[in-house]
Amino acid sequence: MRILIANDDGYLAPGLAALVHACQGLGEIAVFAPEQNASGTSNALTLGRPLNIFTARGEHVQGFHVVNGTPSDSVHVALTGVLGYKPDLVLSGINNGANMGDDTLYSGTVAAAMEGFLFGVPAIAFSQAEKGWGELEAAAATARAVVEQVLAQAPLGGEPWLLNVNIPNRADAMTLPRLITRLGRRHASEPVILQTSPRGEPIYWIGPAGDAREAGEGTDFHAVAQGCVSITPLQVDLTDHAARGTWATRLACRLA
Repeated sequence: MRILIANDDGYLAPGLAALVHACQGLGEIAVFAPEQNASGTSNALTLGRPLNIFTARGEHVQGFHVVNGTPSDSVHVALTGVLGYKPDLVLSGINNGANMGDDTLYSGTVAAAMEGFLFGVPAIAFSQAEKGWGELEAAAATARAVVEQVLAQAPLGGEPWLLNVNIPNRADAMTLPRLITRLGRRHASEPVILQTSPRGEPIYWIGPAGDAREAGEGTDFHAVAQGCVSITPLQVDLTDHAARGTWATRLACRLA
């Protein structure tokens, strides 16, 4: 098996090294990751300038392919020519913090996995529920266990699938129940933070994410809050299928 691993926290992130280490023995591993932290870049591709790739050297990152772009760039260039073959599986993470509910729309971690899915490769995004890399080894062991369990029940070679996994920061993460969930929802983000630059100009920081708004039973928020590993199957189709008929009536159009 050939595995492509990426992330959004950058090639030096502990979560990436932990995931790569945990997956040793599963197959041939190639790592393509952003040069810098690219959290919150979603599915952005760099189109206004060329991309550079260099091979990292040093402990824990030896042989990693480093891309001066986004997570999606990293997977895209790997799959469209640099890697030289189509991998069997794309993994992304382990992210420093949760990617649940609306987070998935902004997440570079999920986007890297989604880029593989868009190219027809099964993919899994992994995140820890809290920031700080607490109990990272347990999370990495859990990620490997999830990969092994998924591959045992959904062999490669058929239709691709995309999973979003959130793991509580707990030493016993391997033994926690694993639940198939749906995405919850968040409140709107907190207000922007206004500061003044050294030149006296106003500057703005995007505010922190809002609290969970829809976090009831069955959601990823609820599963993690209850001490479970959340596994959410994702799709790319954003069509509001239920509303097509309503809009056809409103606009006096035919349904395609």
